[in-house]
Amino acid sequence: MKRRQFLTSAAVGTAATTLATPMLAQSRIEMNIVSTWPRDFPGLGTSAQRLAARIEELTEGRIKVQYFAAGERVGAFDSFDEVASGNSQAYIGADYYWKGKHAGWSPFTAIPMGLTYTEIDAWMKFGGGQELYEKLGDEFGVIGFPAGNTGVQMGGWFNKEIESVDDIRGLKMRIPGLGGDVMAKLGASPVSVPGGQIYENLVSGAIDATEWVGPWNDYFLKLYEAAKYYYWPGFHEPGSQLCMGMNKTWWSTVPAIDQTLIKIACAEENAVSMAENNANNGTYLNKLIDEYGVELREFNDDVYEAFGSASAEVIEEARDHSPLAAEIFDSHLKARSEIGAWTALSDAAYVVKRNRVLDM
Repeated sequence: MKRRQFLTSAAVGTAATTLATPMLAQSRIEMNIVSTWPRDFPGLGTSAQRLAARIEELTEGRIKVQYFAAGERVGAFDSFDEVASGNSQAYIGADYYWKGKHAGWSPFTAIPMGLTYTEIDAWMKFGGGQELYEKLGDEFGVIGFPAGNTGVQMGGWFNKEIESVDDIRGLKMRIPGLGGDVMAKLGASPVSVPGGQIYENLVSGAIDATEWVGPWNDYFLKLYEAAKYYYWPGFHEPGSQLCMGMNKTWWSTVPAIDQTLIKIACAEENAVSMAENNANNGTYLNKLIDEYGVELREFNDDVYEAFGSASAEVIEEARDHSPLAAEIFDSHLKARSEIGAWTALSDAAYVVKRNRVLDM
C-alpha cells in the first residue's frame, strides 16, 4: 500500500471511530435497580447484586446498570413506587411486600401452605403464572420475571417454645405477607419491617419473634444472639420466589435482543440462587446449633393444623379482593393440587423413604 493511500485510510478509520464513540455512548441504556435487600448481605443481597452485574455483562455494556441496596436510593418498601413512577427502571425484591396495593401480588412470592420452589417454577413457566403476573403488572405499569428463590423457609425465631396455639397469642412477630395475616388470626401481632432492621427490633424487645429465610441468611443477621428457639418447617413461605420488576414504559424502549438477555439473566439467577441456598443451609444450620447453642424445634401437629385452618381463611379473604385476585389465587391453588400431587409421589415420597432407609 502506498504511503498516501495508507494515511488516507488511517484518517478515515480514525474519523469513523471518533464518530462511533459518541454514538455508542448515546445508545447506552441507563438502568437504575433498587432493591429490598441490604448491600452485601449473603444470600438475598448478593443474589440481587449478582443479577445486576450479570445484566450489564450479558448486554456487553449496552445497558449501564447502577444498583442501589435498600436505603441507598429509597427505602426497601418504597422500591415498587420508585419503579412504577419511572424514577428508577427496576426493582429486585419479594412481590408480596406489595399486597397492600393488590392482593394478587402475594402468590408471586409465596402464600401460606402454597407452592414449593419446583412447583412455583412449573406454575410460572407452564401453568399460566407468568401471563397472570404480567396481567397484574399492567395495572401498575410494571413487567417482571422470576429472579430468585429461597426454597422452603424456616418457621422462625422465638423467645419461648411454641407448644400450642395459646403460645402464639400476644406475640409481636415480624412476618410479612399473608403469613402475617395467618398469625394475626391466631392471636399474634404481625409486624412488617425490612430485613436490615430485624435484629435491632428483636434485641430491643420491640418484637418477640421473627421469621427471615433459612439458616444461611439467618446466621448473618445474627438472630441467634436474640432468640433461642428455631422452629421448622415454615408454613408461610414454602418456596419464596423473588422477582425483578421493571417500569413497562422503559421496558418498551429496550431493544428486543437486550430484553431477551435480561430475561436470560433473571432465569439464570432464579436457578443459581436456589442452588446456593440449598448448598449453604445445611452448613449454617450446623453452625447455629454447634457453635451458638440454638435449639431446633418442630411445630407440633396441633399447631400446624391451626396454621392450615387459618391459612385457608386468609387465602379466601385475599381471593375476594377482586376478580383478578380470584383468577390468580385460583390458578395458584390449581397448581398446588395438580403439580403438588406429583410432588407428593416424587420428591416428597422419595426423600421420606430415603431418609428412613439411611436413618437420617
